Amino acid sequence: MTSERTALSVSVFQKRNGFTLDVAFESESPLTALFGPSGSGKTSVLNMIAGVLRPDRGLIALSGQVLTDTSKRIFVPPHRRRVGYVFQDAQLFPHLTVAQNIKFGQWFRRHEQSALPVDTVIDVLGIENILKRRPATLSGGERHRVALARALLSSPQILLMDEPLAGLDDARRQETMGLIERVRDEFAVPIVFVTHNVDEVRRLASRVARIVDGRVTAIGTPTEVLGR
Repeated sequence: MTSERTALSVSVFQKRNGFTLDVAFESESPLTALFGPSGSGKTSVLNMIAGVLRPDRGLIALSGQVLTDTSKRIFVPPHRRRVGYVFQDAQLFPHLTVAQNIKFGQWFRRHEQSALPVDTVIDVLGIENILKRRPATLSGGERHRVALARALLSSPQILLMDEPLAGLDDARRQETMGLIERVRDEFAVPIVFVTHNVDEVRRLASRVARIVDGRVTAIGTPTEVLGR
């Protein structure tokens, strides 16, 4: 592990309702893609990193900090993991304005933690002109921008994205991929990105773990993994 990059190590096993998840990978990539067909266990892995799902056995470590170690009965609760989570449907609070939604992320930041400047996040994601609006008036692309801003303002040490481009038309999808590239390149927050879309993997990821039927079948660069 290096001090310059956030190193993620995951080795988890879980058996539920006839489905066995047995996944192990490591990454120091700015954006790691968990790639594979629907139902292969990608979101379960993401939820285990976030701490909202416990493996039957396993070890999850981030930047040298052990988040889960079943052998030693270590389990850091979700609110102490400093994980930003961007869901497929954004999950914004409908009764709050955009400004109030993104500031909600700051509630999860400890005072001693370094914070990304609010103005910088707003500028990079291009949401200054929608701060007074409510989620019901936003397009799908705008909702994803707000969800990204909220996650970043929680000062996460890692950002988890569960198929955030699903359901967007091609124009909005291309636009949102550009935003994710900016987040990846301009903020020092590594991303784990779940997708089954080859184009998203090729454009965004520098490391890919292909997961099929609950197991890693290939890991490497997009060229190495998708070339197989």
